[in-house]
Amino acid sequence: MHPRSTVNKDALVQAVAEASGLSKADADNALKATVDAITATVAGGDKIVIPGLGTFEPRDRAAREGRNPQSGETIQIAATTVPGFKPATAFKNAVAGK
Repeated sequence: MHPRSTVNKDALVQAVAEASGLSKADADNALKATVDAITATVAGGDKIVIPGLGTFEPRDRAAREGRNPQSGETIQIAATTVPGFKPATAFKNAVAGK
C-alpha cells in the first residue's frame, strides 16, 4: 500500500479552476463561499445534502463521563453539538475504487 498524500487548499482551488474554466481567483472565491455556506447552514441547525458527495449535518452528542488522561480522575463531559458528514454511496464507491 502506498502512502496517501494531502491536497491543500491551493491545489484544490487549482483543480476546481482547471475543471470549471474559472480563473484561480474565482475558483478560490467559489470554494470559500461554499465552505462558508455549509458552515453557516450546519451551525444554524440545518443539514445540506449534496448528491454524489454526501450530507453535512449537526449531530447532538450526549453528556458523558470521561477520564483526565494525566490524573486518571473521572470528569463530566458536557453535551454538545458537533458537525457530521455522511458520504453518499457514489462517493464511497469512488474512494473504494468500485
